[in-house]
Amino acid sequence: MGIFDNAVPGGNISKPLIIALGALLVGKMLSGGSSQPAQAPDNPQTADNGNTAAGGGLLGGLGGLLNSLTNAGHGETANSWLQPGENKPIAPGDLGSALGQKTISEIAQQTGMSEQDLLAQLSKILPGVVDQLTPNGQVPSTQQIASLLKSSS
Repeated sequence: MGIFDNAVPGGNISKPLIIALGALLVGKMLSGGSSQPAQAPDNPQTADNGNTAAGGGLLGGLGGLLNSLTNAGHGETANSWLQPGENKPIAPGDLGSALGQKTISEIAQQTGMSEQDLLAQLSKILPGVVDQLTPNGQVPSTQQIASLLKSSS
């Protein structure tokens, strides 16, 4: 039904995980209240190296997430999600190190999930979600990601 049907086993992402992806990739929760996505920078690859971003997600959108993974030594894994072929897995602890404690805490608070459960779930779904969002290896804009996440919720 949605873009994430082939991203995760069973094709179903729970509402808390949609919220987590929204917080991570778009910068706001995508349920209830205001549904306006955060304004995206012209270049989604540009990210603040801190855990808060000038636009698009807690790390600067998908481009910022990929930069964080690369900077944490997981560039080969992140690149496998962008390129055709098998998506390499990422361990929850490795994902947590790349995202940073502040980001994990903020997302866990928004979703109502424990930090451990959040990392376990995100480590399972992120490879497929990033793969689905980047079918030609191109990082979509924050607005495009927001639209896709909203239609999946």
